[in-house]
Amino acid sequence: MAVDRSLVAHLPLFAGLGPADLDVILESARPVRHPKNSAVFEQGEEAHSFFILLNGHVRAAKMTPAGQQIVVRYVTPGEMFGVAVAIGLKTYPATATAVDDSLVLAWPSSAWAGLVAKHPALAANTMMTIGERLQDSHTRVIEMSTQQVEGRIARALLRLAQQAGRKVDTGIAIDFPISRQDIAEMTGSTLHTVSRILSGWEGQGLVESGRQRVVITDPHRLFALSEEGGDKG
Repeated sequence: MAVDRSLVAHLPLFAGLGPADLDVILESARPVRHPKNSAVFEQGEEAHSFFILLNGHVRAAKMTPAGQQIVVRYVTPGEMFGVAVAIGLKTYPATATAVDDSLVLAWPSSAWAGLVAKHPALAANTMMTIGERLQDSHTRVIEMSTQQVEGRIARALLRLAQQAGRKVDTGIAIDFPISRQDIAEMTGSTLHTVSRILSGWEGQGLVESGRQRVVITDPHRLFALSEEGGDKG
């Protein structure tokens, strides 16, 4: 089934490409639906495809040699992911899981070399995306090394709200299912510590949280906490 270029023409990945170029790029793409909690790909699996998320949200998580899971990032609509081939990897470095019902465009990795050779703007835009993610990773490493856990959790929630926030009556809701365990795995903390801190923040009117749901009710005070650091946890 041909993919309608209007679905992706506005995306930063395709900046500088004309309609004819887009049509050629989309010839080798196919839409794939992934139900909530299903894996788009697994860590260590052969990197057979690369993807753009059209609808839904995807969690990228990496298992360390010690068996600890770390949430690397959340992918939101319009973002490219799983582009291992662009950085010379033969296998996926993390597992990508649909956190709600999601729709992706998938290209075979074998198509990558030909696409970037014919469309240099695609290669440049992809490298810019990879560079931004590398910078984000560096920022998180610095936070892990220098910030106390309360500040890390505050920054993680604010980052998610900026990435996928939705205004609701009581504040800004993170617009996909996210558990306290997910937050712990994003911030190098424990479920017990995250639960204790979020419960304290609820009592202070900073957040509302429930089963896989977080609403930031006082972003200004949460930002202040993110700058201060806080509880060592």
